[in-house]
Amino acid sequence: MTSQVLRRGRGPGSSGALRRQQTRWALVFLSPALVLFGLTVFYPMARALQYSLYKWPLGAPKTFVGLDNYRRLLLDDGDFHKSVQVTLYFTLLSVLPTLLLALFAAVLLNDARLRFRGLFRTVYFVPVVTSLVAVGYVWRALLEPSFGLVNTALGWVGISGPGWLASPDWALQGIALMTIWRDLGFYMVIFLAGLQAIPKEVVDAARIDGASAWRRFWHVTFPLLNPSIVLAAVIGVINGLQLFTQTYVMTGSAQQLPGGPLSSTRSVVIYVVEQTFRPLEMGYGSAAAFLLFVMIMVVTLVQFRIIQRKFEY
Repeated sequence: MTSQVLRRGRGPGSSGALRRQQTRWALVFLSPALVLFGLTVFYPMARALQYSLYKWPLGAPKTFVGLDNYRRLLLDDGDFHKSVQVTLYFTLLSVLPTLLLALFAAVLLNDARLRFRGLFRTVYFVPVVTSLVAVGYVWRALLEPSFGLVNTALGWVGISGPGWLASPDWALQGIALMTIWRDLGFYMVIFLAGLQAIPKEVVDAARIDGASAWRRFWHVTFPLLNPSIVLAAVIGVINGLQLFTQTYVMTGSAQQLPGGPLSSTRSVVIYVVEQTFRPLEMGYGSAAAFLLFVMIMVVTLVQFRIIQRKFEY
């Protein structure tokens, strides 16, 4: 096939023919992945949008109601509004500290003078590959108000620990604390990759010009790290807006629905699950899920608009 392409490349107009042939082969090789992506992503999205336009108690006939499910969610449903507030607050509470700590750790572990860098990188990354469900149960025990290790450690320095998961004022902070601990290593790896892609000559030139360590970081390294920062921020915010497993494991039990106490940790995804599988209202739950999709898409586009910067080495 390669020899045929080379022979065709010698004739007039061969550039366009070669490009069309390359496009056809690219589509042939990409088609299995595109078909799989369409079946697992686009088809469920289209069906969710379709169901959201119906009043559909599972097992009963569907009744077309147009945008009435969206009207109820946006104007009348206080529980949905509360779940949106909880989700946005958790995202702000967990993503920003995680990115700052991960960047700090990446800068430290990128220093060639630090011994055992590989060991430290492995230690920080271990929580990422640990099951989120297992981590959730461990942190649920750690944050137990009476005998949990966190409050016991605070007691050693004379601080009376809060009620954490038993308190409406502290439950979301407890979940955010666990999320920061678990995700730090993942974002640290993204920042490390970005730091190692920056040409050493650029930083050395700033050093020769007399720039201090802080000025080299702030005026040279940080702007050149923009692609990694954008990637980490987008992934972090999307994960934050899809909060589910941590809340389900850390606040739910056989006797208690997840999202407590007093709905203080009920995220939008928890709300969607409750509305879909408890009263079995498929249409109403689908409308809530589609609104979450729109919210994630809008927030992501705003992030790109605000954070993304052009740069060149």
